[in-house]
Parts: sequence; structure tokens; C-alpha cells
Amino acid sequence: MLIVMAGLPASGKSALAETLARALRCAVLSVDPIEAALWRAGIARTEPTGLAAYVVAEDLAREQLLLGHDVIIDAVNDAAEAREQWRSLASTAEVPIAFLEVHCSDPVVHEQRLRSRRREIPGFSEPTWQEVRDREPALRSWTGRRLRLDSVRPIPDLLGAALTYLDDVRTTAPPA
Repeated sequence: MLIVMAGLPASGKSALAETLARALRCAVLSVDPIEAALWRAGIARTEPTGLAAYVVAEDLAREQLLLGHDVIIDAVNDAAEAREQWRSLASTAEVPIAFLEVHCSDPVVHEQRLRSRRREIPGFSEPTWQEVRDREPALRSWTGRRLRLDSVRPIPDLLGAALTYLDDVRTTAPPA
């Protein structure tokens, strides 16, 4: 199964992705560290490294899916084109796909998370609160099937809801 996380930076999607990966014993492919690695390799930030990171994650995910493993993609995925990329991959690999959108219903908590987070991604700077807010409309306009999870709830509750949803997708997904 291809599990695609979506949500604004600092919404809690990476924390849930990691917890879910432990529960399912599968890989998490995160776009931000891939993009930072491209910069460290000497590719200029003026190049389309964000797109390149999505493509690298797609190729790595394809290999894992073809080996029969579940894969979790951890990225904002606010663009319809990004979500279509994952649908296409799932179709090609003939696996079900599930989208999990993580949001934080409390803007004060969300902003505090952003300001206090310290990820260990060398060379990757965190967005500003305004940059995060500027990305909200793209996710609000998304109408496709997904499970929306509010990260003000405890991680164990989110994990339980996610696992139930993934089981439902596995049993109801049409053959690819």
C-alpha cells in the first residue's frame, strides 16, 4: 500500500508518519531531507529541487512497493499535481493508495509548533508562519478521498484512526 501524508509544515504529519511506520514496520520517505541532500550535493537552491525531491521519493517508493512493502510518503502534498503523482505510482505498482491529511485546528498551537521545532535536517531552514499560512488555500481546495486528522488530538488516537482507515482502504480498494 502507498500511504501519502499531506498537511502544512508543523501540522504534525511527520510525527504521525513515524508512529505509523513503526506500527506497520515500513519505510517513511520524507521529501524535506531529500531536498536538503540535493543542496548539500551542490545543486543550487535556484534549481527545481522541490520537484526533484518528489521525483526521488517516487522512485524510491516504487522500488519498495515492487518488493511488496508498504511505503509512507511524508510531504506537504498541497498541489493537485503532487497527489496525482502518487495516484499514478500506486496504479503503476498495482497497490492501493490512502491519503492521510493532518491538520492542526488550533492556529496558536500550530504556530508554536512551527516556531519551536528543531528538525535535524542539515541545510534545511524552516518556513515562516506566513509562508505556512500562504499554503492553506491549496489544501482547503482538495476534494479527493482522504482521512483528515486533527493533530490537537493525542498521537495514539490519530494512530488508531489511521490504522482503521488503512484497513478499510486495503479491503475496499479496487484491484489496480
